[in-house]
Amino acid sequence: MADVEASKSLSGLLNGIAQKVYYSNSEITEELLKDELYPELSQEEFKALHEKMKALIKSIATADMDPSQLEAFLTAQTKRQGSVGAGWEQGRRPLLRFWKSLAVRVRGRVLLSLRAAWSSPGLRGLSWRVDLHTSQAGGDAAHSGHVALMGELELGRAGHDSEFVCLEFDEAKVNQVLKKMADIQQSIDRIVPRT
Repeated sequence: MADVEASKSLSGLLNGIAQKVYYSNSEITEELLKDELYPELSQEEFKALHEKMKALIKSIATADMDPSQLEAFLTAQTKRQGSVGAGWEQGRRPLLRFWKSLAVRVRGRVLLSLRAAWSSPGLRGLSWRVDLHTSQAGGDAAHSGHVALMGELELGRAGHDSEFVCLEFDEAKVNQVLKKMADIQQSIDRIVPRT
């Protein structure tokens, strides 16, 4: 009987997470799930279980697993020390049932969110050139010198027309941009060293 209750609680938790994360149901909260499904667990124990299940659903959805892949994945999780399934065989059935019933809808939500991320405006193209302004007779000597004209930044979203932005820099501004780019590269290299 305890296995049946544990299975029901896990099924409820999985469905609650799917409602909250993938369907933006604001009525479902961690507190509600804990109080209704796992009142005997401490807040820390429930939070750990909730995060593991959330990560598990995300992994399954992102990998677009079919039932046999999910079975193999759960077997691997069960064998891993300290994983979701270690010593927790009764969790397999609710996970398999959950995924079988909601796979298409959750997968659809994951794909929508990925498409939205990739359809955000982005840089489509960049063309630039260096122009030399010369002073003309009677012209202003302050306007003579090198000018880097980053002629066009092409910005756009998939399926929409591009927008173009023109930027003009003098030598000092070009040096500032190059310095900032070098600083960014150094920051990246400190976090992820080049190989």
